[in-house]
Parts: sequence; structure tokens; C-alpha cells
Amino acid sequence: MSTGTPSEDRKCVHVLVEGRVQGVGYRAWAERHARQRGLQGWVRNLSNGAVEALFCGPHEKVDDMLNACRIGPSASAVLSIKVEDAEPVAARFEILPTR
Repeated sequence: MSTGTPSEDRKCVHVLVEGRVQGVGYRAWAERHARQRGLQGWVRNLSNGAVEALFCGPHEKVDDMLNACRIGPSASAVLSIKVEDAEPVAARFEILPTR
């Protein structure tokens, strides 16, 4: 049983994934896995070839998603993942246009 407030039980992170992560279904994969975990946020391609995402939800679900992102879909080859704390979002999970 948690003793913290709902906001203390939540985690929100900004993620930058580099490697072979475009043209391999990474965004659709991330959206599907984030929704399966009940996370809020978004994912999008960047013009430099990386994928950027924001994941918000319960600590353990976000941590599980980060572990999954280090592997990615079978056609991907993740070289690095950078994670920073971020401000919470209240929206559902979605794919955004390339930035």
C-alpha cells in the first residue's frame, strides 16, 4: 500500500533514443507499449534520426517502459537512450509529427 500522494507515485521522463530507430516501426511500437502500460505522453521522430518521447505514469510502469525502450522493436538497433525528468502531462499517449 502506497503512503505517498498520487503525484508522488507518478513519474514523468523525457527520452531521446538514438541508433537505428527510424523506419523500423519504433514509434508505433512505443505507442502500443506505452498504452499497454497505461502511460500518458507522446513519441515522435526527430530530423536527426533519433526518436524522442515523453512517458508519464506510475514509477514502476515508466521504469518498465524505459527498459523496453533500450531494446525496442526487433528491427531496431538502439545505441543509446538519454532520460531526463520532465513535467507531467494529462493527455493520452499519441504519436506526434516529426520535429
